[in-house]
Amino acid sequence: MTTRRCPALFVSAAASGQGKTTITAALARWHRNRGRQVRVFKTGPDFLDPMILEQASGNPVQQLDLWMGGEAHCRHQLYDAAGDADLILVEGVMGLYDGKPCSADLAARFGIPVLAVIDSAAMAQTFGAVAQGLAGYREALPFAGVFANRVASERHANMLVGSLPATLPLHGWLPGNPELTLPERHLGLVQAAEVGDLDRRIEQAAAALQGMAPALPAPVEFAVAAPISDTPLLVGKRIAVAKDAAFSFIYRANLDVLRTLGAELVFFSPLADDAVPPADALYLPGGYPELHLDRLAANEAMRQAIRSFHAQRRPIVAECGGMLYLLESLADTTGKQATMTGLLSGHAAMQPRLTALALQSAGLPEGTLRGHTFHHSCLETTVAPIARGNCPNGGRTAEAVYRDGRLTASYIHWYFPSNPQAAAELFLP
Repeated sequence: MTTRRCPALFVSAAASGQGKTTITAALARWHRNRGRQVRVFKTGPDFLDPMILEQASGNPVQQLDLWMGGEAHCRHQLYDAAGDADLILVEGVMGLYDGKPCSADLAARFGIPVLAVIDSAAMAQTFGAVAQGLAGYREALPFAGVFANRVASERHANMLVGSLPATLPLHGWLPGNPELTLPERHLGLVQAAEVGDLDRRIEQAAAALQGMAPALPAPVEFAVAAPISDTPLLVGKRIAVAKDAAFSFIYRANLDVLRTLGAELVFFSPLADDAVPPADALYLPGGYPELHLDRLAANEAMRQAIRSFHAQRRPIVAECGGMLYLLESLADTTGKQATMTGLLSGHAAMQPRLTALALQSAGLPEGTLRGHTFHHSCLETTVAPIARGNCPNGGRTAEAVYRDGRLTASYIHWYFPSNPQAAAELFLP
């Protein structure tokens, strides 16, 4: 079996909100500043963290997900990255053992040592107890050590070190400083392009890392998986992809799949442009349309162009925020309502709290596709769904999939590597 070796760490934590993304970004920039090629991956369905990590590492960031993409897909990505990287970092999702499959499952499957981030702001010797619990909860989990976040002082850091057994090293720590914290909003971190001083924050976090040794972690052996064969069903097809501040939740892997299937991709902005570029199909991903109601409503030329696109029976795939844009209207949390495209009968309104968060698998006429849903809006529509999603963890969330002619719309963010052939057929006449 062909293998490649590359130093690697799996950055996880005891829970969400511990600072995994900040630490991963700081580590990526710290090593990048020393001339190393750093490849970063994000565990699970997340669009926002990868934007931050791409800016920190200077390289594209892909998802690793054993359920959405499968083991072979994950193995391919790690093997490819190991070919030219000096260091691979994988940021986990939620807590180390949260979810099915969880971050620990992924780390164990590929033998990547876990570096556990612990928010130590209100902790002393209990730090050691939490660290030992994370390291020992599952037997045979590769464990590199721990990283302390939001440390008050060097004296505090010494207290934390003193609470650890000799077999569980503290790899470093970051002081508590609001300037190092990444800004957030209702769906997670603020998009990288919207944080004007993001590079300064990342650079400051990298410079503030304490206790870091210049040596890279031990190499991990990554084996190549059997090649995945995709029939080039989209050769000669041009797909227009919406991409701007309102529509930016796009998996890089989705775009890679479309290109591998032969499609040419062209990007446009529903906020700024007045027409859809010449294309055979249209892809409207999710994002933050609720933050740009006035501009979307005022751009009647674009809304008419999308209506004309649909009237010509050309394929449209709309996910979450992309689907909201196709409704008759959308309201933000203040109750302010704006006219949208009107291709789908119905109205949506943003809610103050999360309304859905779940992995989803849906059987479509084209085949079964996997993905996830994560939104703060409620939709009212009389349109009958052609399918509903199923949550693999037994959750009750079952997102509807709507179809009108060649339009397919849902709250589900599809992960095209889960079934490239089915994804291709969504974009075919």
